[in-house]
Formats: sequence, C-alpha cells, structure tokens
Amino acid sequence: MIELEVTTAGAMQALGERIGYKCRAGDLVILVGDLGAGKTTLVQGLGLALGVAERVTSPTFVIARVHVTAPGFPQLVHVDAYRLGSALEFDDLDLAAEVDDSVTVVEWGEGKAEQLARDYLVVTICRSDNGVDETRHVAISTVGERWTRSDLAVLARA
Repeated sequence: MIELEVTTAGAMQALGERIGYKCRAGDLVILVGDLGAGKTTLVQGLGLALGVAERVTSPTFVIARVHVTAPGFPQLVHVDAYRLGSALEFDDLDLAAEVDDSVTVVEWGEGKAEQLARDYLVVTICRSDNGVDETRHVAISTVGERWTRSDLAVLARA
C-alpha cells in the first residue's frame, strides 16, 4: 500500500492520469471516499490517460456510463454505486461482460464491486482533518497479483 497527500483538484486529476497510464483491459479500480472527496476528479484524470474526449462526470443518476476512448485503448466504464444497497443490486447491473474488455472504475464500490475481478486496485480518499484546505489523504492498495510494486511506486510520484 502507498499513502500520499494530494493538495489540489489538479493534483488529484494528475494522480488519476498516472493510474490511467498503468491501466489495461480487464482492470478494476474501486474508489472509496465521502461525498466531495475527489473520486470523480480522479476518474477525469484516468479518462484523460485513456483518451476519453468527452467530459467525465459523475454517473450518480445513471449508475453507469461507458466512455469511448482513443483507438488502441480499452473503453472506460465509470460506475457510481452510491444508490445501490447491496452486492446483489450491483450484480443486477450485469457489468461482468464489460470488465474483460474495459477499465472499470467504481465509485462507492467497496463491498459491492469486488466480485467483478480477482485482482483490483482500491483507492481510498479522505479529506484533511482541518477542513480548511483541499488536501486529501489517499491510500492505494491492491488485491491480487495484477498490480506490482513498481506500478505503485509510479503512482506515488508527484
């Protein structure tokens, strides 16, 4: 696991880009954090790395959105599981068919999205305790063998 501080929205987007550059088809990224923590901002950066031309916005009301990426890159499936109550409701989205050919990012996915892949990245974002600045504390951990120590070292680089 790596831990880092992200001080601005631009830096959160840059972290997302670094994650996106390391992603490949079949990758699952689970985002954990309160409302306004910066989850969608991170996905915007990830989308930039994959060549998404349209604006990446939170899919809160549509639950899932598929973004077309640049040629040669896997599509980006962006899911917001906030309004889903359980892993069973999440399973009803039938995302399993998309996962192998896409980079799938699930906001509010903890306890729901893990069933999609054996290996995945978990990004936990917390606001600073002082409530004055935009600093976020980010912890990135892995499950399975897909992500290497060198991948995580690159993600930690500012």
